[in-house]
Amino acid sequence: MTVAAEPKSAGLKREMGLMSAINVIISVMIGSGIFVSPTAALRYSGSVGFCLVVWTVCGGISLLGALCFAELGTVVPRSGAEYAYLIEAFKKSHSFWGPLPSFICAWVYVMILRPAEIAVIILTFAEYSILPFRHLLGLEHMPAEDLHLLIKLIGILGLGKTNSSVASIPPMTSFVIFSILGIITYINLSSVKLYVTINNVFGFCKVFACLVVIFGGIYQLAIGNTENLAGGFQGTNTSPGHIALAFYNGLWAYDGWSSVTTITEEIKKPEVNIPRSIMIAVPIITGLYVFMNLAYMTVLSMGEMIASEAVGIDFGDRALGSFSFVIPLGVALATFGCALSIQFGVTRLCYVASQEGQMLEPLSYIHVRRSTPAPAVAMQGVLALAFILVGNIETLIEFASFLIWFFYGAAVVALLALRRTQPNVHRPYKVPLIVPYITLAVSVFLSIVPVISDPSPKYLFAVAFILSGVLVYTPFIYYKVRPRWINKLTFIIQVLFEVVPSSSKLD
Repeated sequence: MTVAAEPKSAGLKREMGLMSAINVIISVMIGSGIFVSPTAALRYSGSVGFCLVVWTVCGGISLLGALCFAELGTVVPRSGAEYAYLIEAFKKSHSFWGPLPSFICAWVYVMILRPAEIAVIILTFAEYSILPFRHLLGLEHMPAEDLHLLIKLIGILGLGKTNSSVASIPPMTSFVIFSILGIITYINLSSVKLYVTINNVFGFCKVFACLVVIFGGIYQLAIGNTENLAGGFQGTNTSPGHIALAFYNGLWAYDGWSSVTTITEEIKKPEVNIPRSIMIAVPIITGLYVFMNLAYMTVLSMGEMIASEAVGIDFGDRALGSFSFVIPLGVALATFGCALSIQFGVTRLCYVASQEGQMLEPLSYIHVRRSTPAPAVAMQGVLALAFILVGNIETLIEFASFLIWFFYGAAVVALLALRRTQPNVHRPYKVPLIVPYITLAVSVFLSIVPVISDPSPKYLFAVAFILSGVLVYTPFIYYKVRPRWINKLTFIIQVLFEVVPSSSKLD
């Protein structure tokens, strides 16, 4: 029957070439971080000279980590990035402990880390959308607390929901940021081709915004504005804790170099295009980030940058004159594209983890016509809303960076394990052995030193959340306890989202 044959064709499809893969990396890496993190990175580094060193070294560290993932992406040709590598490397080593690291990875990424990132980015989108238009909207005299509340309410509007409490928001403001998260979720529900098209356009827009900042800085240097750079390394912080936090905030902006390996199953010729996309995109973005920070420093002093609510906008007001609107517009496009791609990637992690029986089975189901993991996309939209309501940007940056580098280190351990257990597997790209050891050392440093030097509750919460995954894993994954209501939930999801098990589950 035709109806029976249709589910057999359901599954993810390879629709992305090299340029699309590069744009995925650019889309995730160039988001809110470069416009939010410069303040914290500069504060913790203590000097303009060391701050530029931090941004340069962060780019080098990111490239080393990306090279490790380039090899892993060719050895383990599955979506899911860190999750896929951990499950491949350790699943068969022990019935209980072997699959546990991969489950903890999926648990943290799906339930808290990626939704938190999306929340940070959407809040930043709202901030950059409001600030340039405060005078037009009559908000220039609004108290800071009320302005931050307005930002949160605008972020909520991105879900496309109505709420009587936001009725007083000016219509122009509502129009500018209408349905942010709702549109993102709709795009990822609709089709991969739609995502690729929109992502490519937004990728060019955000690079253009970066180049506007850089050329503005070059002009300032050409006319002799070097006073703010004269301090060099004076005042550099030497505390290991401050250095680690400076790198935290810099590396947050670089996060995303592994994004292309999260969607491996949708990349054409992944054994070729994944390494190439990483080696092209990461150095380009490193250059953009370093020169953007240098541009900021040509017109803003250290104190002004640290006190700034929106460094990019302040730079535009001073350096670009009547064309300053280009910066907030570019930032809005950049943050939208970043949130779009992060949600796109984490839903693929849900998809793979569900296929392995480590997430609810319907999260691996595919829409019968659109070939998208619709239930996973919808779940991520709901989780992002929760973080928009309660999130604090700087706290989330430090908290998320702690978890990100914990799992990056775990993935490098998986690379070393696969080198030993599968030495004869064909590796189209093989990173020099020194590179994973350097990356592992950096991940250990960034995961441990800040916790020791500043034992903040946010780090304890991160550890507690990781441990909570064990409590979920033991009964539901290891012992395979299946509540009776799961079958009803699965049926409701299939009917509501028009999804069926992916072809790999049916074959």
